[in-house]
Amino acid sequence: MIDVVALVAASDPRPDDNNVVAGWVGFVVFLGLIVAVILILRSFTKQIKKVREADAAGVFDDPSDDSSDTGSPHHQA
Repeated sequence: MIDVVALVAASDPRPDDNNVVAGWVGFVVFLGLIVAVILILRSFTKQIKKVREADAAGVFDDPSDDSSDTGSPHHQA
């Protein structure tokens, strides 16, 4: 059994460090990750802009006025 392991190890030499590269697949994956981050950041900035516009329009409650919020399911007694 040890002879088989030694034969397999000898027939599959370790490649030289200079010959090991990521290749085109790694490059495409890297570019895909960059595009994904850009799209996520664009979406995030659009959502933040919507929140700021809604806040300026008075859609959200005033956080300092908690006395009128007694019917809220999150209200702690």
